[in-house]
Amino acid sequence: MPIGDGVQFECPFECAAPPPVIVGCSGGADSTALLALAADAGLAPVAVHVDHGLRAGSPEEADMVAAVAARLGAGFRAVCVAIEPGPNLEARARDARYAALETARADVGASAVLVGHTADDQAETVLLNVLRGAATAGLAGMPPTRGRIARPLLGWRRSDTRALCSRLGLPVFDDPMNHDPGFRRVVIRHEVLPLLERVAGRDLTPVLARQAALLREETEFLDGLAVAAWPGADGRTDVASLRALPPVLARRALRNWLGAPPPSADEIGRVLAVVEGTARAAELAGGRAVRRTRGVLVVTR
Repeated sequence: MPIGDGVQFECPFECAAPPPVIVGCSGGADSTALLALAADAGLAPVAVHVDHGLRAGSPEEADMVAAVAARLGAGFRAVCVAIEPGPNLEARARDARYAALETARADVGASAVLVGHTADDQAETVLLNVLRGAATAGLAGMPPTRGRIARPLLGWRRSDTRALCSRLGLPVFDDPMNHDPGFRRVVIRHEVLPLLERVAGRDLTPVLARQAALLREETEFLDGLAVAAWPGADGRTDVASLRALPPVLARRALRNWLGAPPPSADEIGRVLAVVEGTARAAELAGGRAVRRTRGVLVVTR
């Protein structure tokens, strides 16, 4: 289906992702536009609608996505996940959604999972991470690609995706949760960012997105230096070589070495105390502990 009107789909990979691909599609304008663009690019997309079971009406939304997918010549799958109410609802729902999309990717044999985050989502993510006290990795926002996940629309605005869906006559769903002030992202979107833009006297979304891209380049460069510097080529986690690094590389080396779940700044500080010998052990999230034994760092679970 030709998109027309000069709209171009830029493949999110340095080399084209072979079809098929999974497109996470909620029925909103962003993911619907992404599905249309992927179909037009010949990526043989399979739209996957994930029902989190958090509100009524999701089955109808899945039917709408199925109809749009059929019109675009795309495949379709509906997946239900169970999310219990409680703390960290957004994070738990996101984790369950990505797990469902990865399962669908493996089942279909798809090369990638495409999600419809835009520059507006990127700006909101940066501000959310500021509130969380994130370091440069958090302020770098969402990467265009990470593993099998790709975000082709980070250069687009929400107004672009709505305009494309309108031009193509594609129905879209406006999730009421996007207007619920109980979610921090909603407050950022409708209150904080507009206030900052009035103070700045300009549209801040491209500014925040550009800063995120620059910080991401710097973060990836420094992470590469840190990984190359420690542990050594033999994998030995000796404290002497770690202490010899500049603090900025030592912190990054530890963060990469510890892996998931990502350690907080406080946790990295406690591990550095173990490195310096002022603490015997550091307890970390995920049931981990770091100890110094005979001049090397050891992680136990």
